[in-house]
Amino acid sequence: MALTMQLLLLLPVALVLPPGALAGRIIGGQEARPHSKPYMAFLTTKQGPNRCGGFLIRQDFVLTAAHCDFGKIIVSLGAHDVTKLERSQQHLAVKWKIPHPKYNNRTHENDLMLLKLKGKAKLTRSVQLLPLPEASEEVAPGDICNVAGWGNTQARGVSLPSKLQEVNLKVLEAERCRRYIHFIPAAMLCVGDPREYRKSSFQGDSGGPLVCDRMAQGIVSYGKNDGSPPRVFTKVSAYVPWIRKTMRKLQD
Repeated sequence: MALTMQLLLLLPVALVLPPGALAGRIIGGQEARPHSKPYMAFLTTKQGPNRCGGFLIRQDFVLTAAHCDFGKIIVSLGAHDVTKLERSQQHLAVKWKIPHPKYNNRTHENDLMLLKLKGKAKLTRSVQLLPLPEASEEVAPGDICNVAGWGNTQARGVSLPSKLQEVNLKVLEAERCRRYIHFIPAAMLCVGDPREYRKSSFQGDSGGPLVCDRMAQGIVSYGKNDGSPPRVFTKVSAYVPWIRKTMRKLQD
């Protein structure tokens, strides 16, 4: 697909977030096995150097963070090295962006967005759906979950990996995120052990999934701008009714 994708995918990270809050880059992780996370979506735009993560939940829908609404989004599926036009990749334009109607970019409440794709993704070994949890399903503190993305790998400076990175993070009790004044236990997850300072999600991976037992339990949302854990993830189970209702309304 001659979308000048090779040039777009080499651009640096630049996400606009409220002061003191940065979301989603993988720190202290490692390169993921190629195409081992076939649900991952890489989001970029023709208009500028923005990038985010997301994940395929239906052949025509990607779920991501509401703060990733940065213009005319192009979705890349089946990617491992985003600087190459791999045979496994599928590039799809977005027909509609549907942020949660009560998203608040100041408090980070309801930080999720559905992307209705123009056309449907073809499911292959490198492109698969990620299941959603049941409504109100809880993740237990102490559970180890996985986050992946193509965000910056350094807390200071910029080092953008071309290949998908991943890190395992621990889910914590809600009270461990009391340093975030707008943290809402019913709608957010507290993730990342402070004793493992160099293991974290951060800027550039926003919108990517927190995968627990092969299920999307969280969405990379925000955290302190020094990259320190714990970080805040949108709790997917709290929004399953809205997600399913919205997809039904927009069915082709």
